[in-house]
Amino acid sequence: VQLVESGGGSVQAGGSLRLSCVASGYIGGSTSMGWFRQGPGKEREGVAAIYSGGDIKTYDSSLASRLLISRDKDTVSLEMNRVEPEDTGTYFCALSTETCAWDDFSAWGQGTQVTVSS
Repeated sequence: VQLVESGGGSVQAGGSLRLSCVASGYIGGSTSMGWFRQGPGKEREGVAAIYSGGDIKTYDSSLASRLLISRDKDTVSLEMNRVEPEDTGTYFCALSTETCAWDDFSAWGQGTQVTVSS
């Protein structure tokens, strides 16, 4: 499986960002796709995930009010509004062949850097 992210970069606090990820190389079955992030000096954490049909979504509870995840077949997108400097980090696209649970994700993209300036 290959996961290729795009859309990272620099954004000012209070603005919005949109990340996209395209998956390829996976054959058959239903999958979940999601986003994780790792801030400076922090562990990687789950941000949002969406099941194959788009009817099941999972959000980190502390971020949910600022997030929207969507999916069109093998492409998953993440919109984050009202970004804060604390949102700075590397954002990883991930794929699960099981559920949307954070621990089920086993395939990872290279990551895209997001930097939020105040």
